[in-house]
Amino acid sequence: MSPLWSRYGVRSASVALLLSGVAGGVYLSQDREIQQQSVSAQAEFDATLAEEQYIKSRHAEYTKAHAREAESERVAAEKATEAAQAAAKRAAAAEESASRKAERAKAEAEAKKAAEEAAAEKPANSGTVAFDGPIPASCSEFSGNRATGCAILLDSGFGIDQFPCLNKLWTKESNWSHTALNSSSGAFGIPQALPGGKMASAGSDWETNPATQIEWGLGYIKGRYGTPCEAWAHSQSVGWY
Repeated sequence: MSPLWSRYGVRSASVALLLSGVAGGVYLSQDREIQQQSVSAQAEFDATLAEEQYIKSRHAEYTKAHAREAESERVAAEKATEAAQAAAKRAAAAEESASRKAERAKAEAEAKKAAEEAAAEKPANSGTVAFDGPIPASCSEFSGNRATGCAILLDSGFGIDQFPCLNKLWTKESNWSHTALNSSSGAFGIPQALPGGKMASAGSDWETNPATQIEWGLGYIKGRYGTPCEAWAHSQSVGWY
């Protein structure tokens, strides 16, 4: 081989080796860059994943905290409602108790007043009241509503000596008319009951039956004055019985 070709071959080999080294360097550089990019991408992925996990964790904690707060508010609201209902019941019971006490006190006061008025109106019991006129021997001496009144008087437990007083009392009040009506006061019947409807306690026929009116009238006299003569004495004293 000639020296010229020998030098050319050496140069060619050197150039080839240089190019090979350059190519290898480029490859190595590209490989390092790819590796660096891969590492960066992995780091970015890991950071994103960690952030997502952190956000999920915080959201879960917030959800739990919110649920606990809502439950606490619900329990507090229930307790407040129960307390309000209990207070309302206590107030209603106290009001009802106070109302009952007031009603009882009022009733007692009215009863006391009525008793005092009755005691003031009822004459003192001084024994047998003197009569004006003779005592009848029997009820046969009378007729009509008077005869009926005399018979019912005896049936009610009074003696016939009380009839002259009853006769004078109801002669003054109604002249023994079972249809007598006082237009100014509304008093009605033989005993002049005021109002007349009171006599319904003795019978539903109180408007037309003299016996029913007499029975009621004698019951009223017995309960309020004791005897017809006491009632007559009171009527003479104040003008009514």
